[in-house]
Amino acid sequence: MSNTQPAPVASEHVELKARKVSFDWDETPLHWVPGDPFTTHTINVLHLLLPAGERWFVHVYKQALPYITDDRLRADVIGFIGQEAVHSQAHDDVLPHLREQGLDPTPYTAQVDWFFEKLLGDRTLPPGRPRRWWLMERVAMIAAIEHYTAFLGDWVLNADELDRVGADPVMLDLLRWHGAEEVEHRSVAFELFMHLDGGYRRRARTWALAFSTLLFLWQRGVRFFMENDPTLLDGKASFGQFVRKGRQGVLPSTPAMLRSIPRYLSRAYHPSQEGDTAQATAYLASSPGANGGR
Repeated sequence: MSNTQPAPVASEHVELKARKVSFDWDETPLHWVPGDPFTTHTINVLHLLLPAGERWFVHVYKQALPYITDDRLRADVIGFIGQEAVHSQAHDDVLPHLREQGLDPTPYTAQVDWFFEKLLGDRTLPPGRPRRWWLMERVAMIAAIEHYTAFLGDWVLNADELDRVGADPVMLDLLRWHGAEEVEHRSVAFELFMHLDGGYRRRARTWALAFSTLLFLWQRGVRFFMENDPTLLDGKASFGQFVRKGRQGVLPSTPAMLRSIPRYLSRAYHPSQEGDTAQATAYLASSPGANGGR
């Protein structure tokens, strides 16, 4: 059953709240990283994966709420649900802009919707242990996925190279607002899993499933964008391009992503030991999109 939960960093806890955000895409070009369609589209995959994925988070966590016996954790989960619902809508709002620029993501988003709604959706299981088992599997998968969303959030908050190459400021603000909230709530999914189950074998097994699934869906998304970009005659995507862009600092570095694996699989892991809450809250206080588009 549950393992002893690693101690969080006490000062990292903040009250979670959903923020009303606003982003204006009228001036955002198709290749919002200038002259770099590969980097643009690698990050654009977020707009395809996150709406369905975060709706799925919300759906699963609403089912988990009755099992939570810790009042502070319950409040954190409710705050998490609110933030994830806003994330889903904000990324969904980018898709009409992509269509206006000649890049219709519908064939890919239909596959993503099927994956989360059908493959990982509710199943017709008898009440009791079978139904709870499937809920715990999904809670554990979300904890693993949130490890990587927090990793990406921390990365984009510190990705100064994107500013130096002239990336579109509105898109950067969306990514950094979202990334800051991922850092802000990075402990919730793991703490919920530890509270409801905490089994190490389940944590390791669902990490492997979540990691391999994210890699599969992401590379398909990048290839879809590159092949359907109306401005590219022969759009190609490769792992080598990803590695090179990581070295340049406009995408996460491959070594940093690989180093994140043993951290999550360590029995001493706790998400509060990574990232910087003060940096995240400072960005949220200054973000134009998170403060009425000022």
